[in-house]
Amino acid sequence: MTEFRVENLTVMRGSARVLDRACLHLHPGEFVGLIGPNGAGKSTLLRAALGLVAAQGFSSLARLAPAARARTSAWLPQAREIAWPMPVIDLVALAQNGRRDAPQVRAALKRMDIAHLAQRPATALSGGEQARVLMARALAQDTPILLADEPIAGLDPAHQITCMNHCAARAAEGRTVLASLHDLGLAARYCARLVVVHEGRIVADGAPAKVLTPALLRDVFAIHCHIAQAEGGLIVQPLDALSSSAAKESCHVPR
Repeated sequence: MTEFRVENLTVMRGSARVLDRACLHLHPGEFVGLIGPNGAGKSTLLRAALGLVAAQGFSSLARLAPAARARTSAWLPQAREIAWPMPVIDLVALAQNGRRDAPQVRAALKRMDIAHLAQRPATALSGGEQARVLMARALAQDTPILLADEPIAGLDPAHQITCMNHCAARAAEGRTVLASLHDLGLAARYCARLVVVHEGRIVADGAPAKVLTPALLRDVFAIHCHIAQAEGGLIVQPLDALSSSAAKESCHVPR
């Protein structure tokens, strides 16, 4: 069993504490959504957990040697820039030491619907296509843990759903997936667990129906929402942004 655990993880930028004593324990088989407003500390938490930024506290991944960490965890960063005009298949194959014929590479190309682009230069693709290429590379790494920072950003709705389905499928295989997400509706429907980060702190952790309360959506996201239970999971539809002087009434929850 591969462990993913952080304890009292803290990141400072000068005198500012941008991540404050984060504690998180994920289990194999979980697809966990990391949610929160812009600047809350989600990316910092992911990067600190991987040892990519200096941090205080404990991370089960950051303590691993680089080679062991690469065998244990795949990382999809928020930045989607592809610098070299290499064929798509070669970029994805970097996850398997450049082996184009690796089954993980072929499977990842198919899963992200880019097999037909395999010979195209990656830099010639649209932004959304490049995002799918980079997600395919992370999937092709075939690790027990996947950390993804906004994996569905820039994708059209069909490919957003496809990406979320594949993340959920990996969890169903007994792997661990932690993804930062801004689409609360997709997070609520696909993630069995949501972790909310606000002003550098984890302020909620649990099942979507318990976490996405009217009070939390008001206080953390400053939004008015429609929330409903439906076949397939919770529906969360933001309706309006709240001003600082807005009334406390925020979300309508049908009974």
